[in-house]
Amino acid sequence: MALDATGALPASRTEPDGSAVVRILSYNIRSMRDDEDALARVIRACAPDVVLVQEAPRFFRWRKHAARLAAKSGLVVLSGGATAAGPLLLCSLRATVERTEDVLLPLTPGLHRRGLATAVVRFGAARLGLVSCHLSLRKDERYAQAGLVLDRVAALGTPYTIVAGDLNERPGGPAFTRLTGTLRDGWEAAPRGTGPTHPAAHPHQRIDAILATDGVEFLGCGVPPHLDPADLTAATDHLPVLAAVRLTAEA
Repeated sequence: MALDATGALPASRTEPDGSAVVRILSYNIRSMRDDEDALARVIRACAPDVVLVQEAPRFFRWRKHAARLAAKSGLVVLSGGATAAGPLLLCSLRATVERTEDVLLPLTPGLHRRGLATAVVRFGAARLGLVSCHLSLRKDERYAQAGLVLDRVAALGTPYTIVAGDLNERPGGPAFTRLTGTLRDGWEAAPRGTGPTHPAAHPHQRIDAILATDGVEFLGCGVPPHLDPADLTAATDHLPVLAAVRLTAEA
């Protein structure tokens, strides 16, 4: 299996039989309020095929901000942003897009509106569902939202699905456990790099994760070790989570 320049994770590729190795990045970008150029450098250094973003810009000229980040990162906007209350999907031109849908979750009065950016894409002969999420800070609402994420996974109807995002909860918490009752945690399946994701300057808690349905083979998942520490702390208050997964061609 070919590795990236650091030898840390397999590089993207499509096999002759149509199976594919896909690089997935999950990243909370704090509304691009920090160093935008450092943020783009981090994303480019991860060489992702898809990026599941949380806290994308949601207000004035949000589409322009998202498009600029995509362009600086060598990617294109797939779906999400303000229409998903913050989650956003970016992808490379390697992805063939079948459909997208932005989903707003029920609003609890007095709390921040949450949503999901979703899509179905193809890499080689494999169809992949994507769900970017950012769960609530409140425990009961977060648990309910985890159930709604699983409902959306089922509704996508894809043979493989990736769920990634800022779960605002550590492994073992009720919402995290609800999700991993159905989905596999990439860090637990194939840890690479480091695990803690927040805060970026002194990470001590793993609240960001990449999860997948059965059949997705994790080749490695974690915070990449090769990224510039100065860029990581300048870009946003979370560290990125990068996974390489293998998707077998559909029969």
